[in-house]
Amino acid sequence: MKKTVAVLALGFVAFAGNIMADNSFYDKARVVKAKPLYEMVRTNYPEERCWNERVEQRGRGRSDSYTPTIAGAILGGVVGNQFGKGGGKKAMTVAGALLGGSIGNDMGRRPSRSYVSSERRCELVDNYSEHEELVGYRVKYKYNGKMFWTRTDNDPGRYIEVHVSVAPTGGRKY
Repeated sequence: MKKTVAVLALGFVAFAGNIMADNSFYDKARVVKAKPLYEMVRTNYPEERCWNERVEQRGRGRSDSYTPTIAGAILGGVVGNQFGKGGGKKAMTVAGALLGGSIGNDMGRRPSRSYVSSERRCELVDNYSEHEELVGYRVKYKYNGKMFWTRTDNDPGRYIEVHVSVAPTGGRKY
């Protein structure tokens, strides 16, 4: 029984060795052609542009106070009362008060003042730049009399390293 287990274990190790055997190696192949590959790259360099802009500012054109209108009405009423006689005295007082109120209202208005100031304005402007960038090489090489193509990141030079793997086809046994 011990012999059977030992033979089985030895057979398993031999079988596993065949499965795990590395039947590959590295070799060199002659480069026939290496063509550089370029790609257009568009890059944005945003830039902030600023300038000073003249802006007209307007002040308030009217006072919020009723004092000029009231003072004008009182003064106008007094003056109108001085010029009126008899029954017309009241009419002249009212007319003077209305006229005085109107004049006082006009005088109470502030002139619309405007002034110019400078404000800084800015905007973001896109600046695009395009250029060709080398992205790799299309390589044609010859190994064992056959032509192959590949793409590499760098120029391989006169030779390129290849990984060769050998496996039985399952055909005729010798």
